[in-house]
Amino acid sequence: MVLKMRRKHIMSVVAHVVHFAMYNDLMSGHSKWNNIKNKKGAEDAKRSKVFTQLSKNIRTAVRTTGIGDPDSNPSLRFAMEKAREANMSNEHVKRAIDRGLGKSTSGHQLEEVTYEAYALGGVGFLIVTRTDNHQRTGAEIRNMIEKAGGSLGGPGSVMFMFTRAGAEYKVSIPLEIEDLEKWEQIQELFDALEEHEDVEAVYMNAVKHT
Repeated sequence: MVLKMRRKHIMSVVAHVVHFAMYNDLMSGHSKWNNIKNKKGAEDAKRSKVFTQLSKNIRTAVRTTGIGDPDSNPSLRFAMEKAREANMSNEHVKRAIDRGLGKSTSGHQLEEVTYEAYALGGVGFLIVTRTDNHQRTGAEIRNMIEKAGGSLGGPGSVMFMFTRAGAEYKVSIPLEIEDLEKWEQIQELFDALEEHEDVEAVYMNAVKHT
């Protein structure tokens, strides 16, 4: 009887050890998969940001000259070479050229719309877009701004903080941000807006305190 109980106890201990080992292996595999997934996600985000900037360089090169032929537009040719070095697809390059010429993927002409917004701490934002659907673009921009704790303003509500300089804007009323956490949040919004496909340029009057 005693021997039988000891044998049963030993088998129970062995079963627990095996179960624990299997659980550790499972958790180890799960952790490894999470690490791989997180690493891939970070790499995809980085590549997306690079592609967004390259696409904007192509669009700018086309828009400023009105020429979509790289043989006749050195700036476009240079921008396309950089895009190819980053393995951007021909489809993405063509789409960027078309947008620079004012054409959308739907074939409609693009309209330039500038949005004015306030971010955290009263920081003024100008968001210059080119879109074939200003209602969709406006809703997406509004959503991004509001999620970051800001709000869209009406015409002229922010524009007075900037001065037009050719095709760009220069800050005329800067706002110094001393709080590091607030600055990082504002910068995150700035970066997110820049990555939006319809956004051509983003300006803000925030200046980091030094």
